Amino acid sequence: MEGTVSRVATRLVLEKYRPSNTVTICLPLFLAGGTEERAFATEHSTITVDGCEKLCAKIGTERHSGKVTSALVVTRLTGKTHQTPCSGRRWSDKDLNLSEKVAKQIAKEVDKILNSGGN
Repeated sequence: MEGTVSRVATRLVLEKYRPSNTVTICLPLFLAGGTEERAFATEHSTITVDGCEKLCAKIGTERHSGKVTSALVVTRLTGKTHQTPCSGRRWSDKDLNLSEKVAKQIAKEVDKILNSGGN
């Protein structure tokens, strides 16, 4: 569930909150050895958004491209884990509200980077 929230939140940032200032890279392609993705994460400020405490995105990014600028974790931002699994077919207002909350925090991190002169 938290992975879905992280993906929806990221999409909200890309399309609604900071469309002119953000891009996303494909984590599976990045981890599989995508050289363009790895180079991008090396050259630009990077925010990882993980669903849980395993920190797969953060660890993978730092292993292949260096330290991330910010690492967000859905379970830390929402203060809890979901009790029921979620899919696109069973998306509720509660799920969307969680995604909005996470998206707003991602947008704040984007603003910090932009205000510090980062890219």
